[in-house]
Amino acid sequence: MTMTATKQTSTLPTHRYTLVVDLDRCNGCGSCATACAVENNIPPAPERSNVRTGVVWLRVHDVATVDPSGRSTFVPIPCQQCDEPPCVDVCPQRAVEYDPRTGIVGQIPVRCLGCRYCMVACPYHTRSFNWWSPEWPEGMKASLNPDVSIRQRGVVEKCNFCVQRLQAARAKAAAAGQADIDPADYVPACVEACPSRALSFGDANDPDGEVAKLAKDPESFRLLAALGTGPKVLYRSSDPVVRERLSRTGVTRG
Repeated sequence: MTMTATKQTSTLPTHRYTLVVDLDRCNGCGSCATACAVENNIPPAPERSNVRTGVVWLRVHDVATVDPSGRSTFVPIPCQQCDEPPCVDVCPQRAVEYDPRTGIVGQIPVRCLGCRYCMVACPYHTRSFNWWSPEWPEGMKASLNPDVSIRQRGVVEKCNFCVQRLQAARAKAAAAGQADIDPADYVPACVEACPSRALSFGDANDPDGEVAKLAKDPESFRLLAALGTGPKVLYRSSDPVVRERLSRTGVTRG
């Protein structure tokens, strides 16, 4: 079954979970990346790793601008959760799946054979390959999240909008006899941790929701918009130069 057919045949509630990043508010503190790593059991990087071989689900880039003040623009970049994800089409193992109920692009480690085709296909460079078996300092394993499985060496991983929190919200709704979740019960760790409130998350299909309104704001844009992948991570900036540059060229991974 093709990805398109799957979208058409689903009868479950359809959402388009979307993340909006306000670049005017982001100060590059990295709280989002830290919260992501803790929530999703991402181990500390080995000393022999570098920017290309470490496992990172959300990377905060410092982008130089032409601002006379010299102010940097910090751009947090997780998986862009595309509506037309090229990674899905290239995976020979079906280890990457688009969920038509949520719009979330999931990565299934137990199916992954480590070919890394998805990493090549992703224009946003938001995937990591596990070059080493995960290791934690003594005593740190006690703090691991029991709702998230640990990935082993030889597989690709990425952001999934903390889908385990969505599953918990669904279980809570089912126990209460509700057909759908309370939006307040599903908030990714990065959004929850941001001290400057630069991240907003919600269902873009809810016309009365904050995210749907922000998505229509003229200051909102998508990275590499011309590719037509339809990212569900949107960015906002009051600076037209920043909007034009990032929507056209994106951010190059170091």
